[in-house]
Amino acid sequence: MAHEVVSRVEEIAGRLAAVADETERLGRLADESVKLIREAGVMRLLQPTDFGGYAAHPRDFAEAVMAVAKACGSTGWVCGVGGVHPWEMALCDRRLQQEVWGSDSNTWIASPYMPSGVATPTDGGYILKGRWQFSSGTDHCDWIFLGALVGDAEGRPAQPMKAMHVVLPRSDYTIVEDSWDVIGLRGTGSKDVIVDGAFIPAYRTIDSEEVAAGEIAAERAGRTETVYRLPFWSMFPLGITSAVVGICEGALAAHLDYQRDRVMAAGTKVKDDPYTLFAISEAASEIQASRLQLLDGISRLYDLADSGKPITFEDRAVVRRNQIRCAWRAVSAVDEIFARSGGNAVRRGNPLQRFWRDAHVGLQHAIHIPGTTYHATAQVQMGLEPQGALRMMI
Repeated sequence: MAHEVVSRVEEIAGRLAAVADETERLGRLADESVKLIREAGVMRLLQPTDFGGYAAHPRDFAEAVMAVAKACGSTGWVCGVGGVHPWEMALCDRRLQQEVWGSDSNTWIASPYMPSGVATPTDGGYILKGRWQFSSGTDHCDWIFLGALVGDAEGRPAQPMKAMHVVLPRSDYTIVEDSWDVIGLRGTGSKDVIVDGAFIPAYRTIDSEEVAAGEIAAERAGRTETVYRLPFWSMFPLGITSAVVGICEGALAAHLDYQRDRVMAAGTKVKDDPYTLFAISEAASEIQASRLQLLDGISRLYDLADSGKPITFEDRAVVRRNQIRCAWRAVSAVDEIFARSGGNAVRRGNPLQRFWRDAHVGLQHAIHIPGTTYHATAQVQMGLEPQGALRMMI
């Protein structure tokens, strides 16, 4: 049975699709999209129940993100990225959770996690400076997670380097307008943010290695629900790849709708052309395979955590390898059908071209880079132990 939030998203899909062009034109989510997503509860799926959330199975979260992205790629992307932040917030100090959600359980949190700033220790906390790119949905958020390197007395990254995630209220950072001029996922409003000397109390920080390990952070936070014992590098990529797969599902739906009555230049109706129909079926199968493999991977990790078994590096690596492959497989399938859609598919009024652009920009995210993850996964399955950079983002 579909989670109630997934069912709600399916009910509002037509309304999300109707404002997708407005979202792209604005360079941020349209107000109607934000309203619909808030009412559906998508951003609260991974939020703890004691702060108005569902603490849902991550499979349900992925299904909801895909359903949103199928209607509007940018809105799905914001849900995929922003929807993971409540999961991490559940692992933070309870004082911080109260600050963020105490008066409004619908408060949204932005990111990014790239350690593009330096947090210099001071009495009671840190002084943070830096500039970060790609803060998806940031216009609609009141708090933000940022990656930072711990600094030395001179404000330079200390050695050996140590990374952490810090949390700031909207008043402590500046959103750089006009810093998101892109060819796809335009409506995500993934703008730059700047922090210039904000004080971060120590309780508004969390060790990124503990979050990456999963169970350690959950135990420290007193969270017993299975979902909070999963590793960060299994959960965060899930949201992003779910958005890409959902976008590809949207592209397939738009392609089918467009091709149904189309007549090609030679006068042949597409519905009677065996070559195009073959490509459609093959692409549809590839996209569905991506969906199923993505859901299977996170479900396997959840089952391990739920049974009290350890999640090994190999478990994580295999799921990450497959998750990356899901994104590439689905986008490649969209390329096959887009190439058979004719010249009118590139017109702005045809939603297919927007899905095609959004899918390719989604593939550009760092978590979809296959090289080191594929390398590490092959090594670990040979009985070797990947070292250094090969372990990043796994």
